[in-house]
Parts: sequence; structure tokens; C-alpha cells
Amino acid sequence: MSLEVLATGPLSTVQDLGRPGLAGIGVGPSGAADGGAFRLANRLVGNDECAAAIEVTFGGLAVRATRDLTAAVTGAPCPITVDGRAAAVNSVLRIPAGAVVRLGMPDRGLRSYLAVRGGIAVEPVLGSRATDVLAGLGPDPLAPGSVLPVGPPPQRFPQVDLAPVAACEADEITLRVTFGPRHDWFTEDALTALVSSSYEVTADSNRVGMRLSGPALERCRTDELPSEGMVAGALQVPPSARPTLFLADHPVTGGYPVIAVVVAADLDKAAQARPGQRIRFRRKG
Repeated sequence: MSLEVLATGPLSTVQDLGRPGLAGIGVGPSGAADGGAFRLANRLVGNDECAAAIEVTFGGLAVRATRDLTAAVTGAPCPITVDGRAAAVNSVLRIPAGAVVRLGMPDRGLRSYLAVRGGIAVEPVLGSRATDVLAGLGPDPLAPGSVLPVGPPPQRFPQVDLAPVAACEADEITLRVTFGPRHDWFTEDALTALVSSSYEVTADSNRVGMRLSGPALERCRTDELPSEGMVAGALQVPPSARPTLFLADHPVTGGYPVIAVVVAADLDKAAQARPGQRIRFRRKG
């Protein structure tokens, strides 16, 4: 069984739950940017939650099934067709052999996930099938003509036909943060601005991170910081004084101070923020 890629949109990659625990050898975690949507897609088709699926950025994916398949699309809600017939997001889809599945542009959110029963069975690298666009690890980003093998179906069967899911936020997104580890490098005005103003997601954003425009976050120190470990959700502030929010493919180290870190429970929301959308940070607790 396999999927033949006909079109990819701006960026489509194979993802699973990544490569955690390898930062000590310079390998970042990578994996699905919206982990909740990714896990839901696998649950809908009866896969283990770590089975590889396709992450689609801003729609545009088209694939043809070579055999009958069961699939699900989650994450950013987008128009779905199976051989021209409309299908529903967050539901179990039956894909006949030879049928073409197309994902259109979502009207809100950024990243959608296509899971197939059996998972995408590309060769793992360092224990994961995830594409890390920063490190160049894992399978290449999908291109027309790519053929993706599908693994054997699991013994268990899908338990539901449809999952009720709250819609992605279309307007301002609120993300909770904890200050630090280098908030003492910034003025009190900068700390106040971070949690009292809103920031806009710029077009200079990808799976590595999103650059934000908004009030400057001025330092109170002029010396430089030695490189130190980075995590997903870190708000690093370069000399431009505007923060960059690190996402799934973030570097494992960085030399600019981190003023705050988005709590892990809000990273899925951050992964669905699209250019032009506004983000507001709220201090946790």
C-alpha cells in the first residue's frame, strides 16, 4: 500500500512524535508542530499515537491511494475532497484504490494532518520518521512524484466516526508564559510590554520558529550571553529587540537571551498561528 504525492502546497512533510532526548548530541526533537491534532488523527484511524503522518502547511496537498485506505484529517480545518466529493475534517474517511484526496486552504489555523491507517512507513532516522527542516534529518519534504509506503494496518479498529474539536482561533491567540530563564537581562518596561501588548506573526516564520513584530523588548545589560540550551516555546530576543518564538524544529542551543517560555500546553495553539495573526502573552499564575 502506498500514497502517490501529486501536489504539496507550500510545505508538506512526514512527521511523528520526533526525537526527544537527543539534544546532548546536537539533535533537536522535531516532530509534529501541533501534537494534539497529530495524535487525534492517529486515534481516529486506530493507529498508535506515534505512527507517522503528513503535516500540511496551509493546504494544497493532493495524494492518490494505490489501495483502499482509511484516513483522517485533523488540525487546521480545510476543505477536503475524495475524488471530488466533499469530506469532513476530524472524521474517518474511506479512500478507495485510485482515489485522489485533496486538502484545500484552511480558513483558520495553519497546519493540518493527514493520517492513514497503518502509518507512513518511510525509513526512520535516529528512531524517528520526522522531517527536521533545520537539521536536514529524516525524509525530504514531500514533492510531486514522491511515493510514500503505508505500513500494515493495526489489529484494532477505529472506535468513532467523528471527533468534536474546538475550532482554531481566527483572531488573537493568547499564550501563557513563564518568565525566564534570562528575564533579568531585560528592563521592567520590557517585561511589562511582553504581557500587556500584542505581537503580530510575520511572514518570516516556519517550523523552526516564528518572528514577531511589536513593542521592542529592551535589555538592561550590554554584555553577550554564551550559548545555552533551547526548548520549544522559548521566546528568544535577538538584537532587533523583537522576540522569536521557537517551534518544533528549533535549534538545540542559542546565544540570545530568552525572556520567557510558552507553557507546553499552549504550544499546539502557537503552531496554528498564521502570518498576520496577533498573539498576546499572559504570565502563567
